Amino acid sequence: MNSLVVLPVLLPLVTAALALAFPQRWRVQRWVGLGGALALLGVAVALLVVVWHRGILAVQMGGWAAPFGITLAADLLSATLVLLTAVMGTSVGCYALADINPPRQRFGFSSLYNVLLAGICGAFLTGDLFNLYVWFEVLLMASFVLMALGGERLQLEGTLKYLTLNLVASALFLAGAGLLYGVARTLNLADLSIRVAELRPEHPHLLAAIAALFLVAFGIKAAIFPLAFWLPASYPTPPAAVAAIFAGLLTKVGVYALTRVFTLVFPLDGPTGGLLLVLAAASMLVGVLGAASQMQLRRILSFHSISQIGYMVFGVSLLIAPDPATRTLGLAASLVYVIHHALVKGNLFLISGAVAALRGTESLVSLGGLARTAPWLATLFLVTALSLAGVPPLSGFWAKLATIKAGLDAGQYLLVTAALVTGLLTLLSMIKIWNEAFWKAEPATAPPAPRPQPGAAWRIAPIVALTLLMAALGVLPGPLFTLARRAAEQTQDRAAYVEAVGLHTRVRLAVSTPPMVAADAPAHAEATP
Repeated sequence: MNSLVVLPVLLPLVTAALALAFPQRWRVQRWVGLGGALALLGVAVALLVVVWHRGILAVQMGGWAAPFGITLAADLLSATLVLLTAVMGTSVGCYALADINPPRQRFGFSSLYNVLLAGICGAFLTGDLFNLYVWFEVLLMASFVLMALGGERLQLEGTLKYLTLNLVASALFLAGAGLLYGVARTLNLADLSIRVAELRPEHPHLLAAIAALFLVAFGIKAAIFPLAFWLPASYPTPPAAVAAIFAGLLTKVGVYALTRVFTLVFPLDGPTGGLLLVLAAASMLVGVLGAASQMQLRRILSFHSISQIGYMVFGVSLLIAPDPATRTLGLAASLVYVIHHALVKGNLFLISGAVAALRGTESLVSLGGLARTAPWLATLFLVTALSLAGVPPLSGFWAKLATIKAGLDAGQYLLVTAALVTGLLTLLSMIKIWNEAFWKAEPATAPPAPRPQPGAAWRIAPIVALTLLMAALGVLPGPLFTLARRAAEQTQDRAAYVEAVGLHTRVRLAVSTPPMVAADAPAHAEATP
């Protein structure tokens, strides 16, 4: 069963290699790519089922025991996000059959797409910081080329901004990892959870500085304000399929890294926790206000991504709460929001591509009348947009309700106010898109519609599937919240993670108690394994 942990990384890499075996046959490449995404979906479902029933799975690559070798580990948090990756990968892979033109396919889109999926899954499953850096670089290289495919001027401008800031994040991450290895002599996450707790009394300021480096690095990756303005400059430029997979998954890797490091390695307390709360509120408000000033469909959606990241970070930042139940609810709400946002925002980007395919533009000024000429698309947009705004009973309502409930329990009333104001402004932005693109009459100066393209069903099918999935999560939220709560509890159980990786003989009191207690526990206190 432990081999299941390897397959979400191995399958996309094998698929990418198979697609490259047909360099002159782009039609074969795209079907190979879609087949690999479907295989990943099956493996991801199996992995989550096994982890749910058996607990955390870990495998040591090459037969090297932890902490000396490469560790892959899957708990409920990482297995859930791998499944989310597979769902989005399959949906966008279907959409790409109609959206990605032959020249981009000939330049290796299918291979690059699967390398991106491998990098994302590797980041979710890795058990040490250095390999987290490696997988960040794998997905960065793949995403950089995917964004630049086509060579259009706006694409290259957006790619340059995206690459520059993400390289800065990678440099900060590598510097933090180097400093941490210098003081702890390990980068294995399970081992670090023990070593950092032991070293905090001796090196409190150095470890705080290293934690700040990771916060900035992952903050850039997650697009937290004020480190987020590469996102609205980059996401509107590539094809809709590329933008959808980016919006659905890439920033979630940064949120996951924040969650994993600040639950397993560093306790989120003191100035770091307070700063994260402030950044969460600023991300929510600045993102939604930026969206209000835009009149291009994908630029509005891009700014909203910054805003929605604020909700996810809000949930993570509640790890500073003294009450264990509040910490668990905050983490659970963050995971629910990650899932909700990936489905909703990915779907909105796919819808924006369908709008552009019908009308040849994404400018709200030049759009109109789509509710009459494309009622099916208008219905799909309306359901998805209302879910993003948090209108009951859709998935966004439950995600925001859990986040606000956790904030109230923690006494963070200013952040709760920011979350409520952001939700209202998000609804107004979605109403603006509806009125301008779908409800008003088509302007006389609108550009002529492009010719109908073959394969339109491949655009419609994934949009319908994602809309139905998010509607189902709204009508029946119980199973999702059960999964999220159990994942949040398991994520905070550092002793269980350490033992699953194989370091149980070194478990100490510091890793068997909650992070807030572990920070103050004496370094010499030990627990019998």
